[in-house]
Amino acid sequence: MVISRIADGIWRQVENVGDTVSETFFEPVIRLGVTGLARSGKTVFITSLVANMLDRGRMPGLLAASEGRIEAAFLQPQPDDTVPRFEYEAHLAAMTGKDPHWPESTRTISELRLSLKVRPNGMLAGLQGPRTIHLDIVDYPGEWLLDLGLMEQSFEDWSAATLARIGERSSARDFMDLARETDPAQEHDEVKAQTLASQFASYLKAARAAGYSDCTPGRFLLPGDLAGSPVLTFAPIPTDGPSQRKSLHREMARRYEAYKRQVVQPFFRDHFARIDRQIVLVDALGAINAGPRAVEDLRGAMGDILSAFRPGKNGFLTNLLSGKRVEKILFAATKADHLHHAQHPRLTAIMEALTRDARDRAQYAGAGTAAMAIASLRATTEATMAHEGAQLEVVRGTLLESGKEAAFYPGDLPQDPAHLLNPARQGAKKWLDQDYQVMRFAPAPLNLRPGDGPPHIRLDRAAEFLIGDRL
Repeated sequence: MVISRIADGIWRQVENVGDTVSETFFEPVIRLGVTGLARSGKTVFITSLVANMLDRGRMPGLLAASEGRIEAAFLQPQPDDTVPRFEYEAHLAAMTGKDPHWPESTRTISELRLSLKVRPNGMLAGLQGPRTIHLDIVDYPGEWLLDLGLMEQSFEDWSAATLARIGERSSARDFMDLARETDPAQEHDEVKAQTLASQFASYLKAARAAGYSDCTPGRFLLPGDLAGSPVLTFAPIPTDGPSQRKSLHREMARRYEAYKRQVVQPFFRDHFARIDRQIVLVDALGAINAGPRAVEDLRGAMGDILSAFRPGKNGFLTNLLSGKRVEKILFAATKADHLHHAQHPRLTAIMEALTRDARDRAQYAGAGTAAMAIASLRATTEATMAHEGAQLEVVRGTLLESGKEAAFYPGDLPQDPAHLLNPARQGAKKWLDQDYQVMRFAPAPLNLRPGDGPPHIRLDRAAEFLIGDRL
């Protein structure tokens, strides 16, 4: 086992050296990670980004596009043969067809390679012809990213922290009742273990639906072919002292360690550690609508997500000696089209405040960070309407549930983000002076002109921040 691990490590170093030399001297590769927690819009973001890179009429904020230096963009087979291809064509058809609808959400890792033929600018413009730059887009669930935090925790520490955090949540009541009556020293019983795991998985699904972000282990929500396996049959239980042989405590701890070793570590090694640009999509409006506790939970999750990254600058020797580092990280509040544009600066300020601690740590390590309010696919239009003697700036769209056209005013976001974050940190149960609402809009029917991608809000600026310097 030791020899095989050493051989595997050496082989991966050889692969890393080969990739680094190839990317440096031949065709550069930008490996962009796209993640976010549930309902943040990862699939829509990737689909719209690719469509707008292929037809760049709506990308003035991407300088290489507005300057006409991108001569061609085309899809190619991805380099990782064992990773599913991102189903771009199917998702685009869902968003832009005669009966538009939102595509299926991310359930596992997938990848897509977009190749760009780009003319250099500046002094090299007259000396070099166009070169090919590959953009490898890696889509993965944000819940998997939060799992990386488990690597530093023992089963006992994870159990204690989880039970303390969820103890007062109504969605956890059934599981907490079962956990409290569980004796960790009792002899392991598989039926008991399965019942605990099933109840804990049910709680995680309810917590995610309620707007909470701390829903780990992530594979409990997206088990795939691991469903029913022992590696997903554990749960946090009260522990008191060391575990005894053949006890429930000992078996739960063994399965927890197997989950880290067989599920979390391969994801980090094979996919996550190779990313050099990253966007984290955040449904900040959904958390605000869910209340102060969901906002505080989201703030903590953003810190946990960034702690999983290895931020810093990549250089030739850095890549050879220590592997990839994440050079740029963008935290993007999605669904900006649910607000009138007058409120977009406030949403951006809230996003900046939510991620302040995380961004400061990344910048200290040498990575570039930013926060932004975006809409990957614009589903609404803006209007002003009179209401009780006041003029309200609203958005209009087709409601997802009923299919009816409606004008919607979500509430007035505060100019000072502290008016949201302070009650959240103090544990308030609800907002005292405001009521924030969220509507779900269906995608609008589109009539795209030749050369135009789907309509969006600031997708071009997001692309410029993430990859513009490499074009």
